[in-house]
Amino acid sequence: MTTKQKLKIQQLRKLGQSYGKIAAALSISENTVKSYCRRNNIGNSKKPVEHEDKESNINCKHCGEPLTQGTKGHPKKFCSEQCRRAWWKENDSQYKKKAYYTLVCKECGKTFESYGNKTRKFCGHACYIKHRFEKARDDCDACSV
Repeated sequence: MTTKQKLKIQQLRKLGQSYGKIAAALSISENTVKSYCRRNNIGNSKKPVEHEDKESNINCKHCGEPLTQGTKGHPKKFCSEQCRRAWWKENDSQYKKKAYYTLVCKECGKTFESYGNKTRKFCGHACYIKHRFEKARDDCDACSV
């Protein structure tokens, strides 16, 4: 690797370019770029993602207890599972229910809403039982005639 390539790698890493893009730009192996960066401590120029809501989630949404935020994942909103469930039970109108499907019952013909299952056939267990066993009885009646 030439000195000119080394300088170019340093410049491009400072601009936030990936190893692959730098390797393609300089026509060298990506592993060569990675090795050079690792040896010369030219680390990842990406800034750690900070959550915007972290500041607003200082206290538990339900009980108001102070929260301790972790370094990974989504910021916590609740201090415990019990608080989370209690808050959502009280504020169920804030659910963003996207997985509702309006379907027609195969037995009674009424329209019903199904949550999360768009292949559901019956509005309830009673219709399922009625459809399954009355159809079986009809078949038996047909056989005996």
